[in-house]
Amino acid sequence: MNELKHIAIIMDGNGRWAKKQGFMKRIVGHEEGAKRVREITIHASNLGVKYLTLYAFSTENWKRPEGEVGFLMKLMDRYLKNELSLFLENDVRFEIIGEISKLPKDLRQTIEFTKEKTAHFKGLTQVLAVNYGSKNEIVRAVNKAVNAGIEVDEHRFDELLDTAGMDPVDILIRTGGEKRLSNYLLWQAAYSELYFTDTLWPDFHVGELDEIIKEFHKTQRRFGAVK
Repeated sequence: MNELKHIAIIMDGNGRWAKKQGFMKRIVGHEEGAKRVREITIHASNLGVKYLTLYAFSTENWKRPEGEVGFLMKLMDRYLKNELSLFLENDVRFEIIGEISKLPKDLRQTIEFTKEKTAHFKGLTQVLAVNYGSKNEIVRAVNKAVNAGIEVDEHRFDELLDTAGMDPVDILIRTGGEKRLSNYLLWQAAYSELYFTDTLWPDFHVGELDEIIKEFHKTQRRFGAVK
């Protein structure tokens, strides 16, 4: 059976879910999607997964309407404040990847506070990708190497990425029916198993995750070798 350490999810379909439900504003879908984050986090923790990385806001998402972007920033801030008790009760460590310096000050303070309060936990690490783009991350890592005057191999380059110290992605899931990676964890997911589902993120529940995990365990992972 394949060992499952790291699940990554592109949480797509919140806006379409809201429209499908008859809501005028896309933000209703984002609020409902935040509830799924809580459920999936608890379930992944109970399964013994080490890392759950969630694509919350990409470097390209700044192109969205200003009101929606502002709401998403406030939603993430509120989510972290509300879910701190969940992290504390379930031994969940919180981490973040992305270019955090460009986020609103209040959100950055909440992020740092949450990281500090959960830094000692040994269970699941929930990782939010915020203002994250894989190309941006790789360029920043290259600049670190150049500025430090060091020559890198694959292992050393891993250590320069936002995900330094984390296991590679085993399963990458995208909800919402689209079949693309959208600049997400391109280096870390080099040998991940890819799963695309038509289910919109607010409708994605633990039962579907369990089915994907079952398929993962049936898969013969060769990593370029012959078995």
